[in-house]
Amino acid sequence: MRVEFYRHQVGEAEAASWRRVLDTLFLTLGPQVAQFEEELGRFLVRGRSDAVAPHVVGASCCSMGLVMALRALDVGPGDEVITTPMTFVSTTNAILHLGAKPKLVDVEPETGLIDPTAVRAAINENTVGIVPVHLYGQLADMKTLREIADARGLFVVEDSAHGIEIERDGVRPGDLGDAAVFSFYATKNLTSGDGGAIATRDAKMAEKLRRLRNHGVTRAAADRHGGLYRHWDMVDLGYKANLTDLDAAMLRPQLPYVEEKRAKREKVARRYESMLRERIEDVRTAAPTVNSVPWLVERRGTSSHHLFTLHAWPGERDALLAKLGEAGIGTAVNYRAIHTLTYLVEALGLPRGALPVAEEMGDRTVSIPMYPTLTESDQDLVVDAIATAWAELAARRG
Repeated sequence: MRVEFYRHQVGEAEAASWRRVLDTLFLTLGPQVAQFEEELGRFLVRGRSDAVAPHVVGASCCSMGLVMALRALDVGPGDEVITTPMTFVSTTNAILHLGAKPKLVDVEPETGLIDPTAVRAAINENTVGIVPVHLYGQLADMKTLREIADARGLFVVEDSAHGIEIERDGVRPGDLGDAAVFSFYATKNLTSGDGGAIATRDAKMAEKLRRLRNHGVTRAAADRHGGLYRHWDMVDLGYKANLTDLDAAMLRPQLPYVEEKRAKREKVARRYESMLRERIEDVRTAAPTVNSVPWLVERRGTSSHHLFTLHAWPGERDALLAKLGEAGIGTAVNYRAIHTLTYLVEALGLPRGALPVAEEMGDRTVSIPMYPTLTESDQDLVVDAIATAWAELAARRG
């Protein structure tokens, strides 16, 4: 590849922190995890002098964080949980693993975020909660979703896999949800290769989450260390789903630089938008608006800019991907509407046309390289390749 789709930002500070843990007693769930949880909680309320930090519970990944958050809220067979088709499959998988049914609703055409109007219309007697996804790193309309949930006695669990540094109308992840779940996967803005965390303001929920992540037992190994032996008990059917001290050691040095790196990604995003509009939007080959879906996603509030996406001409997405690949530009698709994927077609039974906006976005979306160290010269290569491919496809179209 001339320009990789993603490059992680992990360096010597993270490596040194990781190596120091090797000289300590705990490699898995121990004091580094506890310190990271405290630091992430403080980050979520940064700049708010009178704010109380949420409880943070480290997890092995965002996927298990979602499972445990829903489990802690007693989701089970017969329940319906409303969520979005514009997400990774882990969102619906978490609901299905608990025997509940994901109820997918359509998204806003401008942003790809879950549409609160569609959420309100989808609520029935089996609905127990809502799982909005903060897609691409922009916060869903949490104020409206919280109002809808409160009016019907529903929970809200935020899938915030795409960032911890998001804000909209003064609201951040975990402010209005019963829980917010984060991802530290390899491509995320804060990463340990794998890992996740759950933030909640409910102390009892946090206590249950700490048990669920560690087999359902009452005392983790670190809690049992350093004193006279005391027996532990198993009081829940739990999982092996904890964050490790090695993970936390990688994450902690990154936290002080999250906002600085977000600002760099915003600079990259704004430059992309300006250059792409100059090269494409002002000529007749700009993609048409179908189902009110624009060819560049609109942003709401302070985005983490985890991903930068554009929408190809209808029917030309895969051809555009192929041309960009031939030009040495790394790309991805985030996401195809998940109800069109084989397993979920069978599990959910939603036909094509049921969620037209999400399907339109899923059929057209292309993600291009986005990271804080992306150089202007590499951006130029990306935009040149897009403009060239776009023009070639337009000429073929006639």
